[in-house]
Amino acid sequence: MAGVTTLTLLSYNVRSLRDDPAAVSRVIRGAEPDVVLIQEAPRFLRWRSACAALARRAGLLWEAGGRTAGANLVLTSLGVTVRERIELPFTDLPRLHHRGAAVAVLEVGGARLAVAGTHLDLIEQPRLTHLDEFAGFAEQRLAGLPIVLGGDLNAVPGSATWQACERFGVDVFATAGSGDGHTYSATAPVRRIDAVFADPRLRPVSAEVLDSPDVRIASDHRPLLVRLELPA
Repeated sequence: MAGVTTLTLLSYNVRSLRDDPAAVSRVIRGAEPDVVLIQEAPRFLRWRSACAALARRAGLLWEAGGRTAGANLVLTSLGVTVRERIELPFTDLPRLHHRGAAVAVLEVGGARLAVAGTHLDLIEQPRLTHLDEFAGFAEQRLAGLPIVLGGDLNAVPGSATWQACERFGVDVFATAGSGDGHTYSATAPVRRIDAVFADPRLRPVSAEVLDSPDVRIASDHRPLLVRLELPA
């Protein structure tokens, strides 16, 4: 369609590459994404080198995120122009893991948008607190831009967390996917806890939870692959 570009985006919790890093890279490469939102990237000893190696093996560029962003990354292909890179740490809460978001402002085929990847807490109230922080950040720093928010929510559809995410856009899998959408666990998926939400100006084309022999050994999550139309 004239004036419309399709963006392929993958959201993937890679469990700090503790399972099979080579399989993680093969899964990402096989999906041929324009953008990847990584959760649970390496965050301890030599984490920068490990994140750079992950991007290189996947054939992508590490554009945003890292340890200070709650171990979230944004990776992109060479066809994506990155205009701004932001590491957004969320407020640390007692006895809980550090959380945050990796954010990038992109240009793809003449369209400009923001993508953000996050990994929320296991407890609902901290999840809601951090989503409120992201909403405040988006209102100040991303005003006017279509936003795509994806990641590991540690929550299921219908929860207060899920409803809070819907302020940022439509649930892409619910709109354009088929099947149950379960992403956890990789070997016996029974819960849909990974999702992508897209601004209504971006039209969901398709959404699928990937499965393959590599997916089942790469991590404890299955990745979510979505395609969105971006009007120029």
